[in-house]
Amino acid sequence: MNVDRAVMAFAGAVVLLSVLLAQLVSPWWLLLTAFVGLNLLQASFTGFCPLAMILRKFGLAPGCAFR
Repeated sequence: MNVDRAVMAFAGAVVLLSVLLAQLVSPWWLLLTAFVGLNLLQASFTGFCPLAMILRKFGLAPGCAFR
């Protein structure tokens, strides 16, 4: 698994978790979904993703999406 795939898997897991929490606990959890979406959008324009930097330091193979 490379950094790009790990970032997308993590983002998908957080979105699914926040939707589940919004159903079971409080609709305010949808703000987490919005945050993930905004972060993915800004990363698509800038190439900057803090999670990608962390995963690279943990030794995951670099991908081509993030610097």
